[in-house]
Amino acid sequence: MADKKLAVLLSGRGSNFVAIADNIARGRLSGCRINVVISDKMSAGGLDEARQRGIDTLVFPRKNYDTKQAWEGAMIAAIEDRSIDYIILAGFMRILGDAFVESFPQRILNIHPSLLPSFIGLDAQRQALEYGVRYSGCTVHFVTSDLDAGPIIVQKVVPVHSDDDEESLSRRILEQEHIAYSEAIDLIVNRGFIIQGRRVELQ
Repeated sequence: MADKKLAVLLSGRGSNFVAIADNIARGRLSGCRINVVISDKMSAGGLDEARQRGIDTLVFPRKNYDTKQAWEGAMIAAIEDRSIDYIILAGFMRILGDAFVESFPQRILNIHPSLLPSFIGLDAQRQALEYGVRYSGCTVHFVTSDLDAGPIIVQKVVPVHSDDDEESLSRRILEQEHIAYSEAIDLIVNRGFIIQGRRVELQ
């Protein structure tokens, strides 16, 4: 069976992309390959990482398009042209509209630095500290039209220490993100799944 083709979307350094690419290269994640890395920013560090690994890159700056619809349409066309199986959001800092999400149902994965459904949106680590929770973590989920509300694939729990600040908690959560994302991709690509309500279950 041919490897599933992944498109990774990122806006920055792409540490989750690097972790996934490393796991594929080391044989820890099989059954898939990264076909292209797409960014909305020419300066994204993850693009350089991709080029060094021989992975194709595409850049779609939002400012180059008159409307969000045109911008998303260009990305949709590029992804469809490559027959991509799954789209991996790895620090892509723009909210994708309904047209994009509905073009790839149950094929877009995202990672969020909290135990969803708690602390959706930006600054999830700060939200966790301000609320005073004892545990936080990360969640890999399918993307739907509702923000951070898609079916949950994998979660990792991280204790919140009494002396944590946003930086220290973010760092420990990111370590678990690098593990969780590859686990989630493996589940989706290699094991078969069904969606039951807000959860993804193995078949």
